[in-house]
Amino acid sequence: MTSRKLARRSLQTRLALAYAAGIYAAGGFVVVFVAVPLASIQAATPTGHPSSSAITETGPGISLPQLLAGSAVALVLLIPVALALGWSVAGRFLRPLRAITATAHIISAGDLHRRLDLGEPTDELTELGHTLDDLFARLQASFDAQRHFVANASHELRTPLAGLRTLLEVALADPDADTDTLRSACQDALALGEHQERLVQALLALATSERGVTRWDTLDLAHVVEGVLASRRDQATQTGIDLAEHLTPAVTAGDPRLIESLVANLIDNAIRHNHAGGHVKVTTQTSGTQVALTVTNSGPAIPDDQIQRLFQAFQKLAPDRHGRRDGYGLGLAIVNAVTQAHHATLTTSARPEGGLSITVQFAHGKPSLMPGAGVQRSWTDGTFDRCRGRFGGV
Repeated sequence: MTSRKLARRSLQTRLALAYAAGIYAAGGFVVVFVAVPLASIQAATPTGHPSSSAITETGPGISLPQLLAGSAVALVLLIPVALALGWSVAGRFLRPLRAITATAHIISAGDLHRRLDLGEPTDELTELGHTLDDLFARLQASFDAQRHFVANASHELRTPLAGLRTLLEVALADPDADTDTLRSACQDALALGEHQERLVQALLALATSERGVTRWDTLDLAHVVEGVLASRRDQATQTGIDLAEHLTPAVTAGDPRLIESLVANLIDNAIRHNHAGGHVKVTTQTSGTQVALTVTNSGPAIPDDQIQRLFQAFQKLAPDRHGRRDGYGLGLAIVNAVTQAHHATLTTSARPEGGLSITVQFAHGKPSLMPGAGVQRSWTDGTFDRCRGRFGGV
C-alpha cells in the first residue's frame, strides 16, 4: 500500500512540475519577447506650453537594466505560484484516478459488488471508470456462475460416490454373501462407476469449452448430421422414435468435433425427452449468408418460462420422469456453449403439441470477431461418442 501511495504522489509531483515548468516558460517567454523590446522604445514628453507647433524633446523610458531586474524578481516570485498551481491542477485531475485505484483495491479484496460510479463530468477517466464497472459486473457474473457450477458439480459427483460406498458396505457386511451376490454387487459397482465416469467426462467437456475455438475448418452440416443420425438409429428404434431428416448442403466453418458434439447433444436430447411413437426431425438449409440446423421433436409440453433454464448446467425439466435416469442436465448447456463459441444464433421454441424446436444459425465461413467479443468456448476432447453408455447422454 505504501508503494502505491508513493507511486501516486510521484505521479502528482511529476505532473505538478510539468505544469509549473509550462507556467514558468510562459513567463520567460513574455520577458524575452515582449518586455525587452518594449524597453527600447523612447518615451516622448512635451516641454513648455502645449501648442500645435510646440517643439518636443525625447527622454529615455525604463532602462533595460531596470526591466531585467524587475523581470528577475517577478520570475523568482512566479516559482512558488507556478508550483502551487501545478500541484492543485494535478491533484484535481488525479482525483478520479485515485477513486478508481481505491475502489479497484476493495474489489480485488473480495467485494465484487462495489462499483466506481464516477458520474460527471464525462472525460477519458470517467469513460475508463465506466469500462471498469462493466468489467467488474462481468467478473461478478462469472464468479457467481463458477461458484454455482462447482456447487452443482460437487452435488452430482457426491451422489454416485455415496451410492457406490453404500453398495460395497452392504455387500461386505452380509455374512451369508455368496459368489453370485458379490458378482451382482460388482456389476452394480461397475455401473455406478461408469455413470460417474461419464459425468466427469461431461463436466470436463463443459469446463474445457472455456478455452476457445482454436481450429476453424470448412464443413458441411448435412454430412455431420448424417454421421450422427447413423449412430443413433438403433437407439431410436428401440425407444419407438421415428428419425426423419431433410438435409441440404449447409457449408460453414468451425471446429468439427465441437460442432459434431452440438449435433449429437441436440439429437440425443430430442430422443431422450420424447415419448413412445414420437418423432424427431432434423433439417439443414442455407438461407442467404446463414446456414441453419433445426432439430424438432415431439414430447411433453414445456412451459415457455422454463426453456431458458434448460440451457444452464444441471437443469432438467423432469429429472426422474418414469423412474428413468434422464442424463445430467448438461447436454443443452454444451449446445449453448458451442453456439457461443462459434458466434452463432440459438433459437428455441416450445411446440404447442409438445416438444421443442431448436435452431442454430451459423455464418458462412469464419465469422469476424467483434471488438471485445473474443472466442469463449469450445469442445475439443472428442469423447462424447466414446462415452455413451447405459445411462444415455449428458
